[in-house]
Amino acid sequence: MASTNNALRVLFILAVVCAVCTAKRTGPVKKGDTTAAPAPEPESAAAAPKGATKATEAHGTFDISKMGAISDGKTDSTEALQEAWTSACGETGSATVLIPKGDYLVGPLNFTGPCKGAITIQLDGTLLGSNDLSKYTASWIEVSHVENILITGSGTLDGQGTAVYPKSKTAEPKALPNTLVLFYVTNATVSGIRLIDSKFFHINIDSSKDVSIKDVNITAPADVENTDGVHVGGSSKISITNSTIGTGDDCVSVGPGSAGVTVTSIICGPGQGISVGCLGRYKDEKDVTDVTVRDCVLKHTTNGVRIKSYEDAESVLTASKLTFENIKMEEVGNPIIIDQYYCPEKVCPGKRSNSSHVSVKDVTFRNITGTSSTPEAVSLLCSETQPCSGVELIDVNVEYSGKNNKTMSVCNNAKGTSKGSLEALACLV
Repeated sequence: MASTNNALRVLFILAVVCAVCTAKRTGPVKKGDTTAAPAPEPESAAAAPKGATKATEAHGTFDISKMGAISDGKTDSTEALQEAWTSACGETGSATVLIPKGDYLVGPLNFTGPCKGAITIQLDGTLLGSNDLSKYTASWIEVSHVENILITGSGTLDGQGTAVYPKSKTAEPKALPNTLVLFYVTNATVSGIRLIDSKFFHINIDSSKDVSIKDVNITAPADVENTDGVHVGGSSKISITNSTIGTGDDCVSVGPGSAGVTVTSIICGPGQGISVGCLGRYKDEKDVTDVTVRDCVLKHTTNGVRIKSYEDAESVLTASKLTFENIKMEEVGNPIIIDQYYCPEKVCPGKRSNSSHVSVKDVTFRNITGTSSTPEAVSLLCSETQPCSGVELIDVNVEYSGKNNKTMSVCNNAKGTSKGSLEALACLV
């Protein structure tokens, strides 16, 4: 009898132990729950890229440091970042590519869509652009055919252009990569980041719409051309605001085919100012319309606010509904310019033959104040065959800061009105 009782005790203890182990594996079974085993692992988790298990568990966040990227500024991390984009782009719903603090060396990156959901690129570290030019066929970072993307953070895109800039202005120009290109992108925001020393343009917005650039800081050497801060071409509904930009070229440039562009609260300098153009350089360019530049400060730039078109323009197009208002100039070389004789290469066959095919009309310069570092504060040089029309100079009071000359203006073939402006600047007819 005793042996029988001992056997029963052993069986009971084994049963309890088995029950406890089962509970630890599957968790408690709720009342009414007939499912005792966990659900199978989703296919998306099973297909996660190698080394990304921790990154993908965080609600669609792909951390490049957990996917093979090394933050020593020397090891090529291109593959890890490209893989993070591919994984995020394939996620249903929102996904994030996380670039944590550290320095990551990367070559050309192609962030191509369409993607299954909205994408955030969280840039908290620094991406360093490779200086091996043989790797590039176009730009450094190109975002193309993507809807709903946010590029944000406190990090930096460092193009490392100082190592490859032309050593002299007479050197043969090279086709160097832009830092960040938005190409056929819709509903995009670039916010908070810093861009420095691009090999070419820092941000190039092309064939896109509903794009916001805000709270960015862009810097490059003052003596290097083609390092535009933000360039817009063939795009619509573009906002560039609350940013500090200082480069060797235009702080902001608006090219052909652009419409509905707003540039506000920009501190610009050094550089060549804020421009509409160049226009007419290539065939089949489209009109520019509805551009507003407002509440900006330009410091020690070679030009202020400018409209420029080639004197031997290849295209017939119109630039219209352009407004520049509430602009403060601080020692700016040429504060207000319309130039239909633009010819930087000095080999234009037009030779001021009044052959311009670009029409400029309905332009307003309003409440522009400050100082000019040259006597010619206003220069409106329009074509005889394509006179500028509907030009307004309203409350324009920019004075030459020097002592050896007086403030001047030049208006050729420019038709419009002046009101409330410095008498020396009221040259419109």
